[in-house]
Amino acid sequence: MTANTLPDLERPAPDRPGRRRASNGRVLAVVLPVAGTLAAVALWWLAVVAFEIQPYLVPTPPEVLRVFAEMPGDLFVEARVTLWETVAGYGISVVGGVLIGALIAGSRTVERAVYPMLVALNAAPKVAIVPLLIVWFGFDSAPKIVMAVLFCFFPITLATAAGLSSTPADLVELTRSLDASRVQTFVKIRFPAALPQIFVGLKVALPLALVGAVVGELFASDAGLGYLISSSGGSGNTALAFACVALLSLMSIVLFYALVAIERVTLPWVRGTTG
Repeated sequence: MTANTLPDLERPAPDRPGRRRASNGRVLAVVLPVAGTLAAVALWWLAVVAFEIQPYLVPTPPEVLRVFAEMPGDLFVEARVTLWETVAGYGISVVGGVLIGALIAGSRTVERAVYPMLVALNAAPKVAIVPLLIVWFGFDSAPKIVMAVLFCFFPITLATAAGLSSTPADLVELTRSLDASRVQTFVKIRFPAALPQIFVGLKVALPLALVGAVVGELFASDAGLGYLISSSGGSGNTALAFACVALLSLMSIVLFYALVAIERVTLPWVRGTTG
């Protein structure tokens, strides 16, 4: 029997274009960000050398790497402080924001009473509140955690309220026809349908939590990466400041993609039902 007449079970499976595209997409998802980062670092290095910028103004990438080599313990100890403040503030905002967002979506009275205060709180300059936080809570982690909450609370609340208020009408009519209670409707229909919108707010708020913690450290702390940036500016050690900024960026990227992974595990049906 020739190769052309082999039964279908004996023939090698064809290489499917869809699998190749998926594999290429995963590779590009890793290669392109790395390539973009390397290109940005190369441009930074080239600009410093070409324009003869002094190291106390803008350090070169090797000088920043030297900071990581000389004081890795100090950097990562301070990074752990900032990470704890960020995660704590973000966790408080998630719990409080989802609860208040649910109350706003469930009651027009609560919405009219609470929404203006939330908008006013979000519009208030956060930096101006730092001195009050120092008076109230001292120089421990509490002011930084509160700053993280102030920065990321509003997006989570707004996304939750918007998601719970946009439940498809046909699903609501279905629950009414089945005589479902409000609790059953919320648990089975409204909250699952709102989760994609809620995760949008969570992803927007996560970097803001890190920003809030660092802002608090810049003005009211003796620990954390924000404190190192503030102290390095006074001593002219810009390489240390750049190293702290790079570490903060890396921390933000890791936290963001960890949240994306949680979203994909929690909502596997979203990618299959959206374009």
